[in-house]
Amino acid sequence: MSDDKELSPVEHIKIASNYLRGTIADGLADELTGSIAEDDTQLTKFYGFYQQDNRDLRTERKHSKLEPHYQFMLRLRLPAGVVTGEQYLAIDDLAHKYANGTLRLTTRQTFQYHGVLKKHLRPLLQDAYKVAVDARGACGDVNRNVMATANPHLSALHTEVHDWSVKISEHLAWKSRAYEEIFLEQPPRGEDHEPIYGKTYLPRKFKIAIAIPPENDVDLFANDIGLIAIVEDGQLAGFNIAIGGGMGTTHGDEATYPRLGSVIGFATPEQTLEAVETLVKIQRDHGDRSDRKHARFKYTIDDHGIDWIHAQLAERMGWSLAEARDYKFERNGDPLGWARDDSGSWHLSLFIENGRIADFDAKGTAFHGQYLGRSGYKLMTGLRELAKIHKGTIRLTGNQNLIIANVAPEDKAAIEELVAHYELDDGSRNSTLRYSAMACVAFPTCGLAMAESERYLPELVGKLEAVVDDAGLSDQPIVIRMTGCPNGCARPFLGEIGFVGKAPGKYNLYLGAGFDGARLNKLYRENIGEEEILSELTPMIQRYAAEREEGEPFGDFVIRAGIIAETIEGRDFHENVGSPQAA
Repeated sequence: MSDDKELSPVEHIKIASNYLRGTIADGLADELTGSIAEDDTQLTKFYGFYQQDNRDLRTERKHSKLEPHYQFMLRLRLPAGVVTGEQYLAIDDLAHKYANGTLRLTTRQTFQYHGVLKKHLRPLLQDAYKVAVDARGACGDVNRNVMATANPHLSALHTEVHDWSVKISEHLAWKSRAYEEIFLEQPPRGEDHEPIYGKTYLPRKFKIAIAIPPENDVDLFANDIGLIAIVEDGQLAGFNIAIGGGMGTTHGDEATYPRLGSVIGFATPEQTLEAVETLVKIQRDHGDRSDRKHARFKYTIDDHGIDWIHAQLAERMGWSLAEARDYKFERNGDPLGWARDDSGSWHLSLFIENGRIADFDAKGTAFHGQYLGRSGYKLMTGLRELAKIHKGTIRLTGNQNLIIANVAPEDKAAIEELVAHYELDDGSRNSTLRYSAMACVAFPTCGLAMAESERYLPELVGKLEAVVDDAGLSDQPIVIRMTGCPNGCARPFLGEIGFVGKAPGKYNLYLGAGFDGARLNKLYRENIGEEEILSELTPMIQRYAAEREEGEPFGDFVIRAGIIAETIEGRDFHENVGSPQAA
């Protein structure tokens, strides 16, 4: 750990916080402002929420001499994104009682509320707790929501992997009683102790995901720890462990970069939890606590090397990982529609554009025009009616979609009737290109956003659909990711086409990521608007249609054609940028 004089301001806030309490309770009680104290905004992330304000209203409120329209984004912790119908209905109800009447499916398989006022934070978390849902560690410098493959084909294995996500999530959850005391209003129970994190927790956020090949629907290599399930003779033999993935970077700072996880070995089920905990502790002890831009596990690994990681693991555990076993990923999206697993149960995967669950008006907008969707689409109502009759579970995917899971054969017709009534599975309305697109929230609430994302991507995809249709590629999936800033929430650097906000209406254009999630893209053009985006991509898509090899994904083609350089290592991310001869 860094010397005290070198610690970043956030480290000092954590040290002085009394295990994350700070003055949060006092801030919640202050009715004179909709905000909380600045230092406390660093601590409340550990409870699952961020302070924001409506940026669309900033100028108007400033002219009226009003404070910003403060509100909070609150994210739940849902290991592997699995809820019951009863829990879903409660989560939906909370959106209407305490938030802005919409739900957002995140890229980490959980629900996110927007527009939560300060006075509603405590009752929202208390009501969620009543249905066994919390927000502990959904944000902050700790392990966050543990992801796991959502798309079922081997029912027993998926159940086992889900159980692992819960086990890891509970084991690595922070243990301070502050959550119970401040938000659940439970009495103190003795002195606090954090057996894994200590008083200062981790240097930055930490993410874990589990995948079952050939599905990489969780973008496993974008996580600090990725567990690749190795199946032998139909049984879970253990996990290959990948470490050091992360998407965030900073415009203009070549010392920051996205990185893919490196596979370092294999652990049996009996060894896995110890290996995961030990890796977290290595980051706790050696991660950079002076520069938060350099504080993710990926930089700790690149600074010290993989051999050093192996030595640390062996020293701390007293045993070493075995050699990694063979595996193969083939895709990183969600197969939509009905699928039947090996036990005979049915599962229906539904497309949720950019993860926004809302009822859209005749203009295709929801909540005062903040969210763009299909005209008159009663998505939120339809899903609520499904949850009322569904006897199985509901699963969120890492691609912002939703699965009505474990439908018994005799119940399938009733589900199909509701789906048809609310047009929840109408493939004629959405293209393959749209199904493969994903955006972060960005404006108007995210304080980091430099450009639009959720509100703009549907419009841009519509214009790209025309280009793809003209090229005869309407059935060809091309993975598009858009974010309003380079922080990477929608994993833009794993998009075959990636857009990252640079300024209002301007984006950096990235090309060449792998369709299986195992290759980064690279910057092709910087700070361009819609006209330039279309003029760059149109001839490229036309060339792809004419010259592609059978089964060749778009990301592979732009590399083979010499349009962009192949990028596997994060430290190569900034090399050969934008060069048509890069390959």
